[in-house]
Amino acid sequence: MEIDLLFKIAAIGILVAVLHQVLVRAGREDQAMMTTLAGVVIVLSIVIKEISELFNSVRVIFNL
Repeated sequence: MEIDLLFKIAAIGILVAVLHQVLVRAGREDQAMMTTLAGVVIVLSIVIKEISELFNSVRVIFNL
């Protein structure tokens, strides 16, 4: 696993947390929730891509 992947996920998490707090303070709870959900979807898509690459590597190693 590359360390860049962890930094990307951490940066997305920090950005989403800041945006969430700003939107909640502005009284826009619905948009804050949508921002949080969008951040979760982005991180999940990154993680799913990495898991797919892992499974492909295992297939190649074991000739499956």
